[in-house]
Amino acid sequence: MRFVEHLPHETRQEDHVTITMSDGVRLSARIWRPTTSDTDPVPAVVECIPYRKNDLTSTRDAIHHPYIAGHGYACVRVDLRGTGESEGVLLDEYLDQEQRDAECVLAWVAEQPWCDGNTGMMGISWGAFAALQTAARQPESLKAIVIASFTDNRYADDMHYLGGAMLSDNLAEAGTMFAYATCPPDPGVVGERWRDMWRERLEAARPWVLEWLRHPHRDAYWRHASLNEDYARLRCPVLASSGWADGYSNAVTRLLANVDVPRRGLIGPWSHKLPHLGEPGPAIGYLQEVVKWWDHWLKGVDNGAMDGPMLRTWMQESVPPSTSYEERPGRWVAEPSWPSPQIEEVVHPLRGSVIMTADDEEPAPRARTRTVRSPLSVGQFAGKWASYNAPPDLPYDQREEDGGSLVYETEPLAERLEILGSPSVDLEVSASAPVAQVTARISDVAPDGRATRVTYGVLNLTHRESDEHPRPLEPGRRCRVRVPLNGVAQAFPPGHRVRLSLSTSYWPLVWPAPEPVLLTVHEDHGALTLPVRPTEEPDGMPQADFGEPEGCRPPPVTRLTEPEQAWNVSRSLVDYHSALDIVKDRGMQRYEENGIEVGLRAVEKYTSVADDFSSPGGRSAWTMRFSRPGWDVRVETSTVLTSNADAFTVDATLDGYEDGRRVFSRTWNETVPRDLA
Repeated sequence: MRFVEHLPHETRQEDHVTITMSDGVRLSARIWRPTTSDTDPVPAVVECIPYRKNDLTSTRDAIHHPYIAGHGYACVRVDLRGTGESEGVLLDEYLDQEQRDAECVLAWVAEQPWCDGNTGMMGISWGAFAALQTAARQPESLKAIVIASFTDNRYADDMHYLGGAMLSDNLAEAGTMFAYATCPPDPGVVGERWRDMWRERLEAARPWVLEWLRHPHRDAYWRHASLNEDYARLRCPVLASSGWADGYSNAVTRLLANVDVPRRGLIGPWSHKLPHLGEPGPAIGYLQEVVKWWDHWLKGVDNGAMDGPMLRTWMQESVPPSTSYEERPGRWVAEPSWPSPQIEEVVHPLRGSVIMTADDEEPAPRARTRTVRSPLSVGQFAGKWASYNAPPDLPYDQREEDGGSLVYETEPLAERLEILGSPSVDLEVSASAPVAQVTARISDVAPDGRATRVTYGVLNLTHRESDEHPRPLEPGRRCRVRVPLNGVAQAFPPGHRVRLSLSTSYWPLVWPAPEPVLLTVHEDHGALTLPVRPTEEPDGMPQADFGEPEGCRPPPVTRLTEPEQAWNVSRSLVDYHSALDIVKDRGMQRYEENGIEVGLRAVEKYTSVADDFSSPGGRSAWTMRFSRPGWDVRVETSTVLTSNADAFTVDATLDGYEDGRRVFSRTWNETVPRDLA
């Protein structure tokens, strides 16, 4: 990244500004704005997230907010209520209270003498959710949004459930927020009342996974704040981005297809990162694009921000399987509109173990069936639902996974194949149990046999007709289902094969069904549909020129202890115990701007024994430490999730320490019945 030392506007920074909500709770904000805004008001850009502006996101914030402010904007970075130095408690994600708070923040900002009354919202992940959900409420001052790594469908396309099957990230994210929502404010900012604020957070805390387990189907809990309930609620322009390695790879194209506002989409090869910090690379000059967007929609500048294609995306070239890539080879491609008229949905029948083409001669009609009952080991090389690229968390070589799966393959490709969009698999199946799941994976198979997963999808077969009203299967009875796979842009070279793999488990990425299932695939109606894109670019479409990533230089951070990263798969052939151990330890760091020292360590562990479907369990444990001279506090959380055929059990602990002495402790042991999950 190129750090920019000189910007069009000189700026000032206010580290702790309080904004009072309608119920009297005060939120803490950091504000960057041009020095001239005292007399020459400017538009404002707001970001609302729960990840602590004073320390944990301060480096990231300092790269892009001063950069945008230096181009003539007031940037307002707000800690959600109950986080950082904001008052109150954070009880769950995306509650109505959070959106009301955001509306209050926008109204306050628009009324400030340094703001001209026009506002925008931006963010990645939670910040993008907040922007999109607030925009759907149509606050008066909000003129445009910029969002990255988001969803418009909280049930079907977030880190909780996928195809009606529960993701292990349901536990991992709950563990993350169990820790973040119980951290103390900084006494250097809020003074001696920090203990009372911290105590309030600790007393109010509960493991969020309990609430998420109680809503295994799409109900009012998930419909709340899901834009896809009514896309017409979004009435302001949106610049939306994500990455193919991210869990949120589907929302950009879905948004482009369904909203009727000025919109642009951008999808790179990235994991869960902002595009100017994108990993795997190439990262791009994203902030330049963001400033251009704000200039057009908040300042009325005629700068061509809406010229060119609706969607630009990175067409990924074939690569060997790896859990991490510094760069993904490929090229930027453009689509003038979405859905794209140049993409053809090509149907490939599944016959025997072959993915057929339109030119293949159909074999003589006969009843064909294949069966699969996957071991729990299928999925150990699946990687993370949403890659963060640290530790390396992308899927590894799929050959071992395919040993426990039904496999279909094309012949070696005679010519290059490119796909862009969401593939799908149509199947006619019968199962041996009332609750079953199927995972479909597409891999790029090189001539030497190495298999790189391209995309995948999961379906809890009880959700075959509805996420709102799932129905158990009748064992042995045939039913037709469609399994949608995540969107992707991928090239397959000549000589490579396209492989489709079907498995009845994908642990630990997906929590297994209550019992092992024998799935019978009746192949007369099986088909793989690929969104095939011409390899030639449409005439007149300008080439992408995003420029070099740039931003402001962040304040120095001193590393005090070394970080640790681990992603280890282990199996015992004595007791058949398998485990995935993940460590994400940032080490202790001192933020030199304010002197606060912070340590963050997260450990996840997922275990199972042989093919005992009552044995899977997961644990998410966090330690977060904050200190400076005269102040040393620590929060330790642990959430353990286990299950049997009838219920999930949550065992959780929360401990708070001051100066090494435990000052708070609470435990939970609760059971939630399984409901077709």
